[in-house]
Amino acid sequence: MTEATISSVEPKFVLPLFGAKDQHLRRLREKFNVTITHRNGQVKISGEKKEQVAQATDAIEQLTEIVRTKGNLTPAVFDETIARVTGESAPRKAIEAIQTLQVGKEIRPRTPGQAAYVDAMRSNDLVFAVGPAGSGKTYLAVAMAVEALKNQRVRKLVLVRPAVEAGESLGFLPGDLQAKINPYLRPLLDAIHEMIGYDQVQQLIQSDVIEVCPLAYMRGRTLNESFIILDEAQNTTTAQMKMFLTRMGNASKIVVSGDQTQIDLPPKTKSGLVDALQRLKKINGVGISHLTSKDIVRHRLVTDIVQAYDGKPNQSPSS
Repeated sequence: MTEATISSVEPKFVLPLFGAKDQHLRRLREKFNVTITHRNGQVKISGEKKEQVAQATDAIEQLTEIVRTKGNLTPAVFDETIARVTGESAPRKAIEAIQTLQVGKEIRPRTPGQAAYVDAMRSNDLVFAVGPAGSGKTYLAVAMAVEALKNQRVRKLVLVRPAVEAGESLGFLPGDLQAKINPYLRPLLDAIHEMIGYDQVQQLIQSDVIEVCPLAYMRGRTLNESFIILDEAQNTTTAQMKMFLTRMGNASKIVVSGDQTQIDLPPKTKSGLVDALQRLKKINGVGISHLTSKDIVRHRLVTDIVQAYDGKPNQSPSS
């Protein structure tokens, strides 16, 4: 075990240094695989690998100096500092931040793959995002939808998921229809609550500015001036995908996200996502983003887990 101590962190700098709800602290711990604690003006860093402890210490010292001189720490500056310490390239400089309805909160892609995905959404009215769990497919799509609503480019957000999950069906779940579909739509609602706020989300749902619904409820509709997100699209059939895509009205945008390795359809049923990627890849105005395990921004172990299930050797710093 290797340890290091920084003794010059004044209490007034701790909050901006570690971030709201310790978001910077969590990212530092996960990035460098170290333990970080603060007590009585001292920050202690410990870990199994000397190099990781040294990099984490260097990063915290640089970040502390930025907070001391500027008074705050923006997400872009945080990422640029980490990239400088690790020798990685910073992915954020060429991509515009995504604005949300939370005061002072902006979202930026954290990998080159995510930056390309955001650029595709800015440049196309129909975008397919394919990649593993944790790569930001849904989160970034919801962020772009909220930004479009904020800037009045659309009047309505529509969040859609197929009600197919690991062999379960709606009929076997307890409660009324709303209670039955809620588990399927929860990931979308979690993301949007983070970007708008719970009370305002409820108001927007009541006024029909935000709509969450299962895929089956899209049949027969035309959605104008809307930002429409279809999540878990790998669990659509070809017919369902065609039905969904043709709901697109004037001044609308559609983002379709899914993971081709997590298809829960019955055997021998072709995924509508797989079919659409083949059919639509040459159409002008259709963007396709392929995210990989390198774009995973959840806990550092998620990358290792995805690679293990994909049969790839472990390449993470924790190995």
